[in-house]
Amino acid sequence: MFKLLLFPLLLTVAVVAAPSKTKSVHWAGTISNGMKGDKISFDVSPDGKKLTNLTFDGYWRCSGKLERQVVGPEGSFAIENNKVSGVVLDPPGGGGTAWRFDLQGNFSGKAAAKGTFRMNITAMGCDTYKLEWAAAPDGAAK
Repeated sequence: MFKLLLFPLLLTVAVVAAPSKTKSVHWAGTISNGMKGDKISFDVSPDGKKLTNLTFDGYWRCSGKLERQVVGPEGSFAIENNKVSGVVLDPPGGGGTAWRFDLQGNFSGKAAAKGTFRMNITAMGCDTYKLEWAAAPDGAAK
């Protein structure tokens, strides 16, 4: 009797705890008008409606000095009609000392995307200025 009751319970737990088969797709790309080697990467949700884990790996000018940064916002960007267009402040409401991430782009289906990116902290005089990027999903020909 105990085995008869335990099996359905264990089956239910296994189904609820099973990982989702769909996961975000990681995209990686290059910056065409920045310093040599500047890169951008991000994840796109399985439904294609959200961009997360945006990461810029490159150089910017900060108070007159050239500095390398590998950074991205905690927040996400909405994708609507194969377009991403938004600004994320990190921390939200941080004023002039917040990191400002401005991302614009167009997705050509599930194979390619391109657009512009800018990251700055107004009060500290730090800025990448407007950079042009192109990206593709990991494993896709670029």
